[in-house]
Amino acid sequence: QVHLVESGGGLVQPGGSLSLSCAAFGNMSSLFVMGWFRQAPGKQRELVATITNVNTTRYGASVRGRFTISRDYSKIAVYLHMSTLKPEDTDTYYCHFVGLWPDTADIWGQGTQVTVSS
Repeated sequence: QVHLVESGGGLVQPGGSLSLSCAAFGNMSSLFVMGWFRQAPGKQRELVATITNVNTTRYGASVRGRFTISRDYSKIAVYLHMSTLKPEDTDTYYCHFVGLWPDTADIWGQGTQVTVSS
């Protein structure tokens, strides 16, 4: 069973930067998609950014150009560098791991809070 460990949430001022980390532990899949989603109170969880085992990236429209996702090749881990943060980026951010082959998995982290406020 894969477990996700998230870190890096916190309070940051508008216009500032913050980085999130997520590491996966357990039996890994060769083919996977891993990344971040976020959810504000009363809203649907939305895509932030994902990356695949072949480094294909995908970004939500609201963060494209401001956020960057990357991988750690020494382990199954992803990083989200967030810049030019806005108050509307205030959300709980959830790491997500989808294993596709040879084993399938759909795992969510517990979430880490990002608050953008002056």
